[in-house]
Amino acid sequence: MPTAIVLANSEVGKESDIIDALAKFEEVEEAYLVYGVYDIVAKVNSETMEKLENVITQRVRQIPAIRSTLTLIVSRQEK
Repeated sequence: MPTAIVLANSEVGKESDIIDALAKFEEVEEAYLVYGVYDIVAKVNSETMEKLENVITQRVRQIPAIRSTLTLIVSRQEK
């Protein structure tokens, strides 16, 4: 199952709105409000790489309060 970590910068004061929007996507396994260079970190899973790309580009990145993102595609996952 393809997985990505999405790091996002938000508009000031809109972080909670983004977390709430991400929680509505079944592909978003986890989402965190963080301090540092990025405001939000989300773990996104999908059945195929094509579906993962679609979720990130057509849904996550289209949340209005997101200013920018950096996507890390997971190449190996330890349990």
